[in-house]
Amino acid sequence: MLKRLLSGVAVAAAFVSAAAAQDLPKSQFKVIGLNSPTPVSIHDELPFWRKTIPEASKGAITVDVTPLDQMGIDDKTMLRLLKLGVMDFAAMDISKMAGDDPRFEACDLAGLTLTPAKAREACNSYRAVIDRQMQKNWNAKLLAFGGNTPQVFWCRDVLAGLEGLKGKKIRVFNNTMRDFLSGVGGTAVSMAFAEVVPALNNGVVDCGVTGSLSGNTAGWAEVTKSIYPMSLGWSINVLAVNLDTWKRLDPKTQAFLTEQFKTYEDKMWKTIETTTGEADNCNTGKQPCTMGKLAKTTIVPVKPEEMAAHKKLVEGAVLAGWAKRCGAACAKEWNETVGKTLGLTAPTP
Repeated sequence: MLKRLLSGVAVAAAFVSAAAAQDLPKSQFKVIGLNSPTPVSIHDELPFWRKTIPEASKGAITVDVTPLDQMGIDDKTMLRLLKLGVMDFAAMDISKMAGDDPRFEACDLAGLTLTPAKAREACNSYRAVIDRQMQKNWNAKLLAFGGNTPQVFWCRDVLAGLEGLKGKKIRVFNNTMRDFLSGVGGTAVSMAFAEVVPALNNGVVDCGVTGSLSGNTAGWAEVTKSIYPMSLGWSINVLAVNLDTWKRLDPKTQAFLTEQFKTYEDKMWKTIETTTGEADNCNTGKQPCTMGKLAKTTIVPVKPEEMAAHKKLVEGAVLAGWAKRCGAACAKEWNETVGKTLGLTAPTP
């Protein structure tokens, strides 16, 4: 009897959900997304906009989604374009917006967290700050946090560990990675994701930093011989909406989308667990490798003494460099949120 009752409740809930979706007014959105070769774009973002949303809304919501590399957009300008209403929704690596506001890299400072769970925890503790800054200065609303596999070093030659980075030209994509490299004597070179493969191939840079699986799916293994898996963060991405677009939406559509974004965020973090677990396999030609390409790179192990040096760099040069850029009040707020979550203290200059 109980089983039948529960089954009836489930069916009723499904009907209510379907009815709610059918009641949604028609909406058409323009979305600019993340770099197309990245696992988060392939496995999460594009299926979410192209399949999940139209199906869950029973066709009420249709979406035109294009990855930013296919639009030829400089990803550092994504938040500015969203503010202007060039697109309704945008996904972006939030640390690349830190030139406009240092808070945008605060929950993913280079090497700050070493597991996906800790990375998510750190960003959750800072969610209200990011949303506040977006709404206050960028006419945008934060909807979801995601991430990528650990950001590691891909090098043209077999790297001689941490010491081997000294004097090397290394592609990075945010300020906090520059702080880290200054502490090891490397030269940071800013470069868009799409430009890195030819730059590595031609020796313009010696190494590049990107995700342990993002590099694989984007063909970095074809122009590198080694990976040094010392983590410089998670390339945290955010999904945001233009505030004018959001305010125009029917409350039912807002509620529907809010629920969908929660599920989407959970899925992105679930994918990171799988991709992080498979990255080494894919990069060294082993199975299981379901989310990348089989490659033959040498993984240079990170020694215990190098991890101790990593910790020292994060708690020294990285935190100090960021706090100086952000200011005393900003660093104090960080200490009360991310710092409290991770048991770290940024200097308040």
